[in-house]
Amino acid sequence: IMTALTLFAATTACAATASPASVVTQTAAPATAPTTPVKGVRVAARQELAVLRTSEPVMSQPLHSSTQLGIVAAVRPITGEQTVLPVIGRRTGAGGSGWLEVRLPGRPNGHTGWISQVGTTTSVTAWHIVVDIARRRVIVYDNGQPVRGFPAIVGAPSTPTPLGQYFVEEVVALPAQAVGAPDALALSARSNVYQEFDGGPGQVAIHGLANIGGTLGTAVSHGCVRLAAGAMQWLVLRISPGVPV
Repeated sequence: IMTALTLFAATTACAATASPASVVTQTAAPATAPTTPVKGVRVAARQELAVLRTSEPVMSQPLHSSTQLGIVAAVRPITGEQTVLPVIGRRTGAGGSGWLEVRLPGRPNGHTGWISQVGTTTSVTAWHIVVDIARRRVIVYDNGQPVRGFPAIVGAPSTPTPLGQYFVEEVVALPAQAVGAPDALALSARSNVYQEFDGGPGQVAIHGLANIGGTLGTAVSHGCVRLAAGAMQWLVLRISPGVPV
């Protein structure tokens, strides 16, 4: 979610009640051919990730004596998947201890901190998602190159999709009767309008159209990004926690 974005039902800002007349207007997953890059957005070919083996204290600096900003749990709250965080910096501390600067989930949006490398395993992803708010499209990059593009519904002017650099926290398979089925990519972003939504933290997600509807290519959501079912099915086969958005 650059100047272009990079959301689930009861716990996200998308659990709006659909009107009985609301219909899914498109269920296929058309892709731009060819898929063009988002103007002004540079996407790296690889993103280093930290997979947490244990819950980790988050520090303001790569020092055990610095201010503790919080604790990031080893698993995510919806699915129980291991927490995976994008790594944006490295530092070697006193005595050769390794530190990782990582992006963090939750508020404030886009915040970062330092964690000890000891309790992590590192990996790499070549995937990256860009939400182009202006064109109301989701562009998927692989190895730095755009490979698929999907029309999307983005946040309404009064409840905009938050801009910034985020990541996929969890990949959630939704039951057929759930708002946003068939799947959701729950993101590290939170709504800038809703501090909580239906008892949840106002989490932003990329999800389907089921039981909520809307017309692809419009800006009518509570901040989530809605895609056709076919697009979501394509994404969940390839996108995993930690992928930058």
